Amino acid sequence: MTMHLDSDLLRTFVAVADMENFTKAAGLVGRTQSAVSLQIKRLEDMVGDPLFERGPRGVALTRRGEELLVNARRIVSLLDETAASLTAPALEGRVSIGIPEEYGTTVLPRALATFNNMHSNVEIMVRYASSSAQMAALERGDLDLAVVFEWQDSPRGEVLMVDPTVWATSETHHVHEQSPVPIALYENSGWCTEFAIRSLENLGLDYRVAYRSDMSSGLKLAVASGLAIAPLSRSNIPSGCRELTTEDGFGGIDASNVVLYQRPTARGAAVNGMADAIRDAFRMQHGTAAT
Repeated sequence: MTMHLDSDLLRTFVAVADMENFTKAAGLVGRTQSAVSLQIKRLEDMVGDPLFERGPRGVALTRRGEELLVNARRIVSLLDETAASLTAPALEGRVSIGIPEEYGTTVLPRALATFNNMHSNVEIMVRYASSSAQMAALERGDLDLAVVFEWQDSPRGEVLMVDPTVWATSETHHVHEQSPVPIALYENSGWCTEFAIRSLENLGLDYRVAYRSDMSSGLKLAVASGLAIAPLSRSNIPSGCRELTTEDGFGGIDASNVVLYQRPTARGAAVNGMADAIRDAFRMQHGTAAT
């Protein structure tokens, strides 16, 4: 028997999941609270399982609800992209983006696909580099948009998400149990000295530098191969590897803010549209990233 899911039900379901409250979700989708409750009940009947656990302060997703949310977000996002592509004026020109390599295979493809569906005639240039290099390029006028890591409490740009940096190790090789522990670091990075190495010294852990790379993909390779542990964004830990926690004798390195900057003179529709696509892509990433 084929199940036909109404897109309105999925949109309401996503709203309740995001708001964790039926009344707030009702305001978001423009319906009454009772109508939202009926829609969720109808969706639960179709799925055959409860999607939310009700509590005194709101609702929380059940395991079945969490499974459905992943696909529901995709469907709602695709519908919104399709509607936007039918009404958005055709744009031309060029947009230049700087973004950490960490998000080059996760967030960026989603943002580019969303933008290209609406503005296929815009030329896009992407640059991977350190956060300091990206900001320098933005100030020179070489970039329209820059996504960077920042660690201060009140960044000047727009915070897209918080993605803490942690020590990561291979689940197979257990290299973190060695003493001194071999570590992989970014080449010529003041951040590594100020944050990564300091975190080990504060814990009294002996270490030796076993590997250096100027790209996060190099650090991920060092971890996955069992060559060393490395400081990685929590959302960027590769398959077969894991975060080293306080139970392992380690701890977090920093609470990195992922921040979006737009060059003040870059205010065209194409740049603004790409900024929106990046925001939406990070919003979806934040919903699926480990916390």
